[in-house]
Parts: sequence; C-alpha cells; structure tokens
Amino acid sequence: EPKALGFSQDGIDQAVAYAKREGSTSGMIVQHGVVVAEWGDVARKSNLHSARKSFMSALIGIAAARGQINLDETLDQLGIDDNEPSLTSTEKQATVRMLLEARSGVYHPTVYETAQMEASKPPRYSHTPGTFWYYNNWDFNTVGAIYEKATGQHIFEALKTEIANPIGMQDYQSSDGHYVSGGLATRYPAYPFNMSARDLARFALLYLHNGRWRDQQIVPADWVAESTTSYSNTPTGGYGYMWWTSTPSSGPRGPKVALLRPTYWADGSHGQYAVVVPSLDLVVVNLVDVRLTSKSMHQSNMEELVWLAESAEGAADIGPEPRRGKGDSVMPQ
Repeated sequence: EPKALGFSQDGIDQAVAYAKREGSTSGMIVQHGVVVAEWGDVARKSNLHSARKSFMSALIGIAAARGQINLDETLDQLGIDDNEPSLTSTEKQATVRMLLEARSGVYHPTVYETAQMEASKPPRYSHTPGTFWYYNNWDFNTVGAIYEKATGQHIFEALKTEIANPIGMQDYQSSDGHYVSGGLATRYPAYPFNMSARDLARFALLYLHNGRWRDQQIVPADWVAESTTSYSNTPTGGYGYMWWTSTPSSGPRGPKVALLRPTYWADGSHGQYAVVVPSLDLVVVNLVDVRLTSKSMHQSNMEELVWLAESAEGAADIGPEPRRGKGDSVMPQ
C-alpha cells in the first residue's frame, strides 16, 4: 500500500489518473525496489521506439568492459562506410563514443526517423565529428551494427542473454525485436523491439542500482555513471550515451528544464519513458501503446507525471510548476 511506503494515497491516485488521462496505457511507480503503483496491463508488450537506444547503450558498456569494443576507435579503423553518397575521410574520423553521444557529424540518409528529426537534420558536412550535438538515428543505427560485428551477437538475442535473463524479465523474448532496413538509403537498420512496462521497470531499476542486480553486476557501475552523464546541452537538459538527462553538460539550466533533481531517462516516441531519480531511489515507467489509443505523451507530460509521483512522496519541495505544453524540441523515434 502506498501509505505503508510513505506515499499519499491521494497523491498516487492523482498521478495515475493524470497518466491515464494523457494517454498512458500502462505504467509503474517503483521506490526502494517496491511497486508503489501500477496501471494498465503491465505485462502487455508494445514498441519502445527510441527507448530501445538506452538498452543498446547498456550492451555497448558490457561489450566495452570485455574489450570487444573500443569507444575511441574511428569509423575508418572499423571499416564503416555507407551507401552512396558514401562517407568522406573527415566523417570517418568520428568515433564510437561520438556516435553514442550523437555527436558524429555524419548526416547521411538513414531510416526510422520522425518527420521532425528529418526536418531538423543539419546539412551534410556542416559539422566536423565531435563538435555538434544532433539527435541522429544514423549514429544510433550504426552503433547497433558495430555492436553486432564486434560481439557476433544479434541485438535482440543479446538483450535476452545479457540483460533480460539476468534481471528476471518476465515477458521479453528475442522474437520481440525486428530490423527496419533502409534499402538504398543506408546499410544500417534500426532495431525496434517490444517490451512490457514491468520489464522496462526492471531495466530502470538495474540502472538505479548502478548496474547491479542482487549479487550480480550486469552492467559495469562505472559505465552506468559515465553513460548517464551529460556531454551535450539540450533544450530540456542534457544528453549522455543514448540517455537523456535533466542536467546540461555546461552552463545554467535552460528555461525548458522542468526536472530540477538530477534525473535521467530512456525516451521513445508517443510516450515511452523509463525515468530514474537516484536521489529519491525512484523509478517511473510509462508506455503508450498506439494500438490502444490515438493519444501521445510528450516530455512535458512525463515531467508532470514524475513531479506528481515526487509530490505524493512528499519530496516536491524543489519540484517545478508542471508544464502543460505539448511541444518538444525532438520527438524520439
């Protein structure tokens, strides 16, 4: 019961009602590893969209710790090129680390982008590698291909053996993923997969516990810290290694930053979120299955849901006035 965990029942009811009203089809609030609230069918699997990228970040961290991937190797060293118009020698100086940070400067045609992502893409060759942040599916898709070549494992099978099985995911199967190819546009496919809210909550809890599950270190602790550190400023905070953060890499927080506690999250189109608030030992997970609703939840909705969860626990003393705007600078896909 929420009251037994120090939460206001009315506050939790408000948070759940808000999520449902805004389009959430399932979700969970977890504190100290205990489920405070859940709604919808938390076992139903649906497309995580761009929230998948934080899982890829975890897989890269595991592989890097084993010496299978060197983050500072360049695309040239790895033999990475793409379909015509192929990569220039300058573009090939981008490193794996830059791809993880979305700072490659490679604006080659890619696949599985939203219209907003395509519209905001910088012109080809306009930024040298490492100098500019742009939320770039070419980077993320290519990272997936680099992982598969380095480890000899398919992404969806690796998710099952490296993460899902060790942390006791109840629903995920390797068959829940599929590749979206780019045809003549690009050699590197996207890798969307379906997952349930309760399995996504386990992944968020794994990161909250610094990559450790019970007595087993699944993701290296130093990788968890490194990958959720901000290396770029964004309108709503910062960006790490395929994780969004509430903290910019430098300078003051921007006017659109609503989560004032250090927070990081996986973020997917239409309203897929796995939010980690370390200082409160808190996880908030939200899914929007587009097969069940025509609504979408934007980042402002996620921020308000997290704020309501914090308020219910009595921790909202530094929380923001909830933003109700629907617009976001980037719609992850």
